Formats: sequence, structure tokens, C-alpha cells
Amino acid sequence: MRSIFSKILLWMLGTTVVSLAGFGLTTWLVSASQPERINLIGRMQALQLEGARQAYDEGGPEQLARYLRRVNELFEAEHFLVTPAGKDLVDGQDRSALLANASTAPRPPMPHGGRLVLASPPTDGGPRLLVSIHPRFAPGNFVLYYLWILVVVVGLGYALAVHLARPLRGLRLAVERFGQGDLSARIGSTRSDEIGELARAFDQMAERLTTLMTAQRRFLQDVSHELRSPLARLALAVRLARSSDDRTAALDRVKKDVDRLSRLVDELVQLTAAEGDPRTRNDEEVPLHELLETLVDDCALEAEATGCRVTFRRDGPAVLVGDRELIRRAFENVLRNAVRYAPAGTVVEVELRSAPDTATITVRDYGTGVPEEALAAIFEPFFRVGEDRSRSGGGVGLGLSIARRAVELHGGRISARNAGPGLGVTIELPTVHES
Repeated sequence: MRSIFSKILLWMLGTTVVSLAGFGLTTWLVSASQPERINLIGRMQALQLEGARQAYDEGGPEQLARYLRRVNELFEAEHFLVTPAGKDLVDGQDRSALLANASTAPRPPMPHGGRLVLASPPTDGGPRLLVSIHPRFAPGNFVLYYLWILVVVVGLGYALAVHLARPLRGLRLAVERFGQGDLSARIGSTRSDEIGELARAFDQMAERLTTLMTAQRRFLQDVSHELRSPLARLALAVRLARSSDDRTAALDRVKKDVDRLSRLVDELVQLTAAEGDPRTRNDEEVPLHELLETLVDDCALEAEATGCRVTFRRDGPAVLVGDRELIRRAFENVLRNAVRYAPAGTVVEVELRSAPDTATITVRDYGTGVPEEALAAIFEPFFRVGEDRSRSGGGVGLGLSIARRAVELHGGRISARNAGPGLGVTIELPTVHES
């Protein structure tokens, strides 16, 4: 029996049967362990026998009959005073058969003809008292009267089994659908117990996997698109180099596309590292103010070559715990992206504002900015605002996506806004107190 439904139901039924058997056995053991001197049935029977004998001695059968009628009404049973041979002292009837099947108190009464018959212990030739009881419940059918308990327990067990097994079956079906490729399979449970938590965990996992798989397909499409153009140009350049007299120009064209492919591969490697397992990061304390000062100095020469300059301003130190290389790569990509699109004669402003637990870094250029509808999309892989401008600048559309992933891996967030003029990129990162 492998079904959890059947297991719960049988477990509840078995528990009930064992409990009833335990109750019955305990009751029997407690009753059997009581000494005769505290047996109320025996005491009561002795008292009734004494009263019957006294009534017979004082008034004969008539007074005995009146006494026994009162006792019968009081105890809702039939009482007979008989001789040792079984002759009724009231009407003279033969009660020997009843006496023969009677039980002597304080032993448990035995049924006879649908009745429970008790007899007082025999004395030295004296009369004995018989008590005939018509029980409401036959001792041999006590199990039938406990049957309602079993029915109730089975009903409750069935309800519990359904309550537990139905969501598990739904979870199994959802897992099977998801495993067969139906990425929309969800459970949507509203339960607040462990099964509900498991169902919500599955929904979250399915959502993340769907997002990752969709992003992976889109990423592979973008990569194939990016590789197709330079490879086609390389093939054309090779054919021209073989047939053209000006091989230098053809080789320059080949070198240009090879350099572009090298940059693409390098940025793909960086993106893969940023998408890697966070547990493999080499975390350490990273002084953001020092790291930004170094990056600004490195980009100063590149900015001067385009006719602009880079400035850095901070209001205090800031220390982050994380992977130094990932953080450096994120800021470098954002800064070089700003320098690339900054017009000649303008300034790229880098500002660091420190708070007790957060550092906010803003990189702003004074270029043309981007359309409002593209502000969120610029952090997607291979996204370009202007196709010709990005290609002529040498970018492949991965820099800002690498920056976003690196920032998110460190518990931060990155956003862009049109600063009018220019584009402002803001990065917020959690910091620690400098040690």
C-alpha cells in the first residue's frame, strides 16, 4: 500500500482499534484487581439477602413478596429468595435452572436467556438470593455499540487523507507538466501549512527557471546574431584578400572584425562570471572610494582622447564586502559607457554619497540621453539604443548588463534616468563600517 491516502486512513483505523482494545483491557485489569471487600455488588447483594431473610422470618411469604417488590422497583431487576435446591420461597416455583446458571458475586455475571443472573454465595443450608437483570446492552454485542466510534474515526481519517493527499497529487501533476515542457504549470496554493509552503516553493522555482530559460534562449539568439555579422565580413575580407591587389586594406578589415570578436568573447566571459554561483565569489572588504578614484584615473586618458574629462566627488569613505573584480568591472563598464557617449568639451561626473548602511554612486554624462521607453531595457544583453552609434563605438551591448548582474549579486540595485541633458546611472550598494 503505497498511497498516502490509504496509509493515513488505515493508520487512523488501526489506532482506534488498538485504543479501544487498550481501554477494554485496562478496565478488565482494574476490575479484576479489586479485592472482594470493596466489591459493591457483593455488599449490596448481602444487604438484600439479609433484608429478604428478615422479611421471610417475620412475615412469611407475603411479607417477603412485598419486600422483593420494593427491591425490584428500586433496582429495576427481579429478586428471588430460594432454598439451596432452588425452590422459590414466595410462590414455590422451581428456580433450580436459574440457580445453576447464576454467577456468584463478586465474579462477573454470566448471561442466561438474555439475562444476567447473580446468586448470593451458598451458606450452611440457608436460603440464597437470586438477582435476574435484563441488561440494556448485551455483553456479547458490546462491539456493535462501539461501532459508531469506528465510523466517526474512519470518516475523520478520510477527510484528513483527502486534505493531505489532494494537494500532493496536484503538486505531482504540476511537476509532471513542467517536466514535459509546460513552463506555465503552477499550483497557486493558498494553504498556510508545510504543503502550501512546498507548493509556493515550487511556483517560485518554476518562475525562476522559466525566466532563466527564456533569457537563455534570447541570449543564444543574440549571440548568434552578433557572431553572424563579423564572421560574414571576415569570410568576405578573406576572399577579397586573396583576389585583391590591396591586401593591406583587406587585412586591416580582417583585424577590425577579429578585434570585435575578441571584445565580444571577452565580454561574454565577463557576463558568464557575473552570472556564476555567488558562493564561488572571493568576498573581501572593498573600499569603494579608493576603487572609484583608481577607475577615474584610468579613464581620464580615454576621456581626454575624446575631448572630455572625468571628475570625482565624494562625501566620505564607503566599504563594501564583495568580489573586488566584479565590482570593479561593474563600475568600469558604466563609466566607460558614459565616456563613450559624452560629447567633446563636456564632463562625466562621478559622485559617491555615503550613508550608514548604503553607498550611492552616480555616473552622469551630458550626451543625448536615451528615450524614456528604453531606460529599463539598456541593462538587457545586446540592447542598443542606436545601432550605428553603438557599433561605431565598438560596444556589443553587454557592458551595462554585466554591471547590473554584478550589482544585483551584491544585494544592490542599478537604475538609469535622463538627466536633461545626458544620462545618469545610479548604483546603490549595501556597505559595512570600515574596519
